[in-house]
Amino acid sequence: MIKAGNETGVINIGFLLVPEFSMLTYTSCIEPLLMANQLSGNPLYRWQTIGLNSNPVTSGSGISIKPDTTLEYAAGFDAVFVCAGNQVQYNTQTEYIRWLRIIAEQNKAIGAVGTGTYLLARAGLLSGCRCTVHWENIAGLRDQFPELVVTSKLFEIEHNRYTCAGGSAALDMFLHEISTVQGPELASAIAEQLVCERIREKHDGQRALLTQRIGNCQPKLAEVVTLMEANIEEPMTLGELSLYSGLSRRQLERLFQKYLQCVPSRFYLELRLERARQLLHQTSKPVIDVAKACGFVSAPHFSKCYRDTFGRPPSNDRNRAISRMESPLANCPAQTHASPPPVQSLHSPAAVPVQ
Repeated sequence: MIKAGNETGVINIGFLLVPEFSMLTYTSCIEPLLMANQLSGNPLYRWQTIGLNSNPVTSGSGISIKPDTTLEYAAGFDAVFVCAGNQVQYNTQTEYIRWLRIIAEQNKAIGAVGTGTYLLARAGLLSGCRCTVHWENIAGLRDQFPELVVTSKLFEIEHNRYTCAGGSAALDMFLHEISTVQGPELASAIAEQLVCERIREKHDGQRALLTQRIGNCQPKLAEVVTLMEANIEEPMTLGELSLYSGLSRRQLERLFQKYLQCVPSRFYLELRLERARQLLHQTSKPVIDVAKACGFVSAPHFSKCYRDTFGRPPSNDRNRAISRMESPLANCPAQTHASPPPVQSLHSPAAVPVQ
């Protein structure tokens, strides 16, 4: 729970914007705070954007935001959240890491939305905490930080550490926080104003369950798919899947053909190739290591399957990822020393009219 560190009771939150941050995720954080101020009639929250320097930070959608303050002058926050995007693993400058560690030493709440979890992990601030990240990045995060407990939940809050899947999940996490601190009535009123059907809890998964796509009438099919997803590095045979599910091979084949329009082996192969693509995009692992991590016994077979599915060899994706890693500062302007922004740049309900 984030508490105000001043006598006014106003909670000050800083949002560290990393180049190519997700605009949807960022606005999903600040809109519920704005509505909390408006609906309560009190300045419950204030927030500032923070940049590496004073230059505008460009989001993944191309929209730029000039930060209210910089790492050099950012202070007085009760909590800090990292907002990042698809290229966060190539924007892990030492300045970010050093600053986040300083904030952690002050026992402040620290969070990340979307792929910002990478920066917290790189700074060593998630030890002993359950954390989450967008489902596309789970495999890469687990590979780079095997000591972490990475879940597929919408958000995780443990030991003053906040992480969420990004996108609209940031809205759910902040509504949950507002409900905890300010009361469930205010959180419900905000959700209604934002035309949010319901406030999802952290135990909700990020992706639609297979049962939601095919209905609840085929729990055995969902069980087999879950077994496949849990056994990527050492794939199970159709016989083993049949044994564990209590279905005959023929029954399995009929279920996959009827509800997923493919045979079990093809579905399993596509699961493994999708995992491989995530690892190629998000890590620097050699292609042969990616192949082994996804259950392929030979590089040529892996390359052929990958090319047949995605239309290009895995080496293409591997080389692009390595190129980005070798140029981590490509999207970041040089560090400049600007004068500290005025305190009044803090957002308040008076600064934004009620809509």
